Amino acid sequence: MVRKRNLLFYLVQNRPFLLMILPAVLFFILFSYLPMAGIIVAFKNFRFDRGIFGSDWNGINNFRFLFLSGQIWNIFKNTFFYNVAFIVTGTVIQVGVAVLLSELSSKFMSRFSQSLMFLPYFISWVIVGAFFYNLFNFDYGLVNAVLKALGLDPVDVYSSPGMWKYILVFFNNWKWIGYGSVLYLGAILSIDEEMYEAADIDGANVFQKIFRITLPNIVPTVIIMVLLQVGNVFRGDFGMFYQLVGNNGNLYDATDIIDTYVFRALSQMGDIPMSSAAACVQSVMCFLTISVVNGIVRKFSKENALY
Repeated sequence: MVRKRNLLFYLVQNRPFLLMILPAVLFFILFSYLPMAGIIVAFKNFRFDRGIFGSDWNGINNFRFLFLSGQIWNIFKNTFFYNVAFIVTGTVIQVGVAVLLSELSSKFMSRFSQSLMFLPYFISWVIVGAFFYNLFNFDYGLVNAVLKALGLDPVDVYSSPGMWKYILVFFNNWKWIGYGSVLYLGAILSIDEEMYEAADIDGANVFQKIFRITLPNIVPTVIIMVLLQVGNVFRGDFGMFYQLVGNNGNLYDATDIIDTYVFRALSQMGDIPMSSAAACVQSVMCFLTISVVNGIVRKFSKENALY
């Protein structure tokens, strides 16, 4: 009885915060937890006329076919290494930009730079993909037109798989540099000013203040941000990969990720069970990865772990 009163007291006392978090809770229940019931499709021989619950069970045959298809290693490798590259380069660039913005003495320049870098975050990958195609199209792209006018050989980007690891990393960083740097800039601005004043009195230069005060104080924020990204290390940005690369078979070996593979399985082959099996494996791998990395962080720094 006492426990119920305590719970009711807690709910009433914290009702503003609970109401604030309610939309997010409903969002995840409706769009993340309820759809998890559809995972049973991966274990069934799905037939449209029978529906999900009327279709026959087929055990792990969909998973066996997925692993024996010979494509699973390539799409998992691409998804993993692209995300690792995005996390490493993105974190370094975003932290570097945040530090530079914090050192700008002009508030106008600081806000102007933030707005300029934040702009790509609001641009759709559809527009970016169309813009990129018109720039680098082999026959009538602007870049190749300029190269031909200068007497140079045109570049066939859409037939050169090796170039795409640089292109995709560049565009991913271009898209997220403003969003990430603003988060890190907020962490920098929360550092106690008295630490910088004490450093000034001791005669520290700007680099000593950055490496002795700024960077050590934003390490917890960096760890949290990296952990959140590690949780999606086997989940690619479908919009970026599909809109930039398109359905180009010449680039599958270099750019095909789990999400584009699942989309292609659904749109071209109509194989719902196998695509569900691939998505199921993807979710399990993400869960295992974040659990292992969070466990490592928890072992060395318990207060910086997610749970």
